[in-house]
Amino acid sequence: MTRRSYALYAVGGICGTLLAVGIGLLVGRVFHTLMENRLKKEIVLVEGSRVFESWKNPPPPVFMEFFFFNITNAEDCLNGAKPKVTQIGPYTYREYRYKDNVTMVENGTMVSAYTMKKFVFLREKSVGDPAVDNITTVNIPSWAVMEKMKDSWFRTVVSMFMKTLGSGPFTSRTVHELLWGYEDPLLEKAAGYTPGLDKAFGLMYKKNGSDSGEFIYHTGEQNYLDYGRVKTWKGQSKLTFWTSEESNRIQGSDGSSFHPLLKKDERIYIFTPDLCRTIYMDFEKEVEVKGIPAYRFTPPRSVFASKEENSDNEGFCVSKKECLGTGVLKVSPCRKGAPVVASFPHFYLAEDKYVDAIEGMSPDREHHQTYLDLNPTTGVILRASKRAQVNILMNRVGGFPDTKNLNETVFPVMFLNESVVIDDESAAKVKKLLLISDLVSNFALFIVGLGGIMLIILVVLLFRAHQKKQPSAQDDTSYCPVGDKGREDPQNGTYIGLTEKVDA
Repeated sequence: MTRRSYALYAVGGICGTLLAVGIGLLVGRVFHTLMENRLKKEIVLVEGSRVFESWKNPPPPVFMEFFFFNITNAEDCLNGAKPKVTQIGPYTYREYRYKDNVTMVENGTMVSAYTMKKFVFLREKSVGDPAVDNITTVNIPSWAVMEKMKDSWFRTVVSMFMKTLGSGPFTSRTVHELLWGYEDPLLEKAAGYTPGLDKAFGLMYKKNGSDSGEFIYHTGEQNYLDYGRVKTWKGQSKLTFWTSEESNRIQGSDGSSFHPLLKKDERIYIFTPDLCRTIYMDFEKEVEVKGIPAYRFTPPRSVFASKEENSDNEGFCVSKKECLGTGVLKVSPCRKGAPVVASFPHFYLAEDKYVDAIEGMSPDREHHQTYLDLNPTTGVILRASKRAQVNILMNRVGGFPDTKNLNETVFPVMFLNESVVIDDESAAKVKKLLLISDLVSNFALFIVGLGGIMLIILVVLLFRAHQKKQPSAQDDTSYCPVGDKGREDPQNGTYIGLTEKVDA
């Protein structure tokens, strides 16, 4: 076989191998695209889809922990002293949530549902008995009334009336009363003059066994990026609490579902009725939950930043005079005018002035950060902690003598930690789905590797074949010694003749 033939065989073999690699890459890409399309079709909010039943009845257990701040120097505080608090908790409840009245609307492109929540106390996960343990904290009904009457000429009469009822700036109540409600004497009297006013108050009053209103969600069937996205809440496509279009916008999901094929550089939006607004989360880092890869998303400081730090937040100011600093949000517009302020626990990510104003605050990222750990391929929640703090804005209110020595303070009442970790059965299903996805995604690499091995084998075989056909120095027909003597002549050296070798 001539050298030209070897070259032709080599070129042909290499081209064939490269063609096989190219086909492998193309097939791998096709399979990968098919897998992505399969995910987009499976992860939709329609009957029979892979996620619909778990969306209606989430299997992983959700726990709600409540931590209270007990003030130890209430009288001194009224005289201008710095408040001293101690944290008491957790009081832990198992939270059962499910979607009720689920109805497909708008030709199946939307789904309507109510999220029901029920809470059951777990003594083994709590520090004490909520029906027995007492907490001294701000009297929220009293502050709500004072806030409402601060610009009224009738406020002095109301102040005297509150005095006779013993409704001061602080109160002592059991944990159960503070959470689930108690009849307040001031509200009871006020209800006689204000139709529709509730006689009872509680931080979680009427939230056990209730819903937060009708949501209409996009199913994601038309566009996978819309999976779980809220279209309307209580029939509204935007809010009316705030002073700008941006602040009143309803965006993202309700926090219970996220679209598949998540990217690190995307911003996740979550609409939460508890805060009366939409918040957002950014990618922080890669983590792993029960052997499943996840992206951690968490709210940045800019979410609750002041209008000076983040101009987009100017619309969250109740008025130009009622615009707080970074780390806190006054939510009175959706709390019937009560001076309620939201923040992260212990004023995490807030300005130092809020932390320094209360003795007993110690913000810590590990214990006070809100985060979501999402599997990027499926969008499934693997682990999450929603942490929020309820505060009351205390300051001097004209006509109410008990407040005359108070400094403006955002006083912490309670913070909650709503947490969930994927259960083992659901984790196994996610792992199985990811295994299939990985096999499909790595198919192209397998073909490329196989093509590379084939190319190496081809080169080796061609090299060996060439070596086998190549003549040795002794068999060369062009040159030969003129005799045995000429091969080894010590004097004359080796004589080389230019004659062909003749066989004996």
